[in-house]
Amino acid sequence: KLSVNNMEIICKNEKQTAKFAKKFASSLKGGEIILLIGDLGAGKTTFTKSLAKALKIKEHITSPTFTIVNEYHSGKLGLYHFDMYRIEDISEVVELGLNEYFNSNYVCVIEWPERIGNLIPKKHIKIEIEKLDETERKFLVSFIGYEEK
Repeated sequence: KLSVNNMEIICKNEKQTAKFAKKFASSLKGGEIILLIGDLGAGKTTFTKSLAKALKIKEHITSPTFTIVNEYHSGKLGLYHFDMYRIEDISEVVELGLNEYFNSNYVCVIEWPERIGNLIPKKHIKIEIEKLDETERKFLVSFIGYEEK
């Protein structure tokens, strides 16, 4: 079980990333907003694919770079996967009805969340991914607006 304390995880390869994503997924109840922050190639979509697999999502997970959001309904928890990289203006996101997605019981994973600024709910999980080398990644997980029970 994951606590809501900040944590740092080093994954030496994709297999370890998948293991971390599986453990992380086991703590999700639905409705979480997960922000993935990292450079191009840091592993945001790779992490999302592993998370989706751990949530028993059967569809093929792809980056929603051109569609902004991909919806996956087949898992034990549904998943909305956002890629805000191409967002030029926050009004584009407002028109999409982002708040309706954020107020659902699906897990929302957002790549490039810095593009939507203050539209991000106060309660969210921030995962910063740093590429240490070709295969090794550092995940810094922060629970914003959560309280230890």
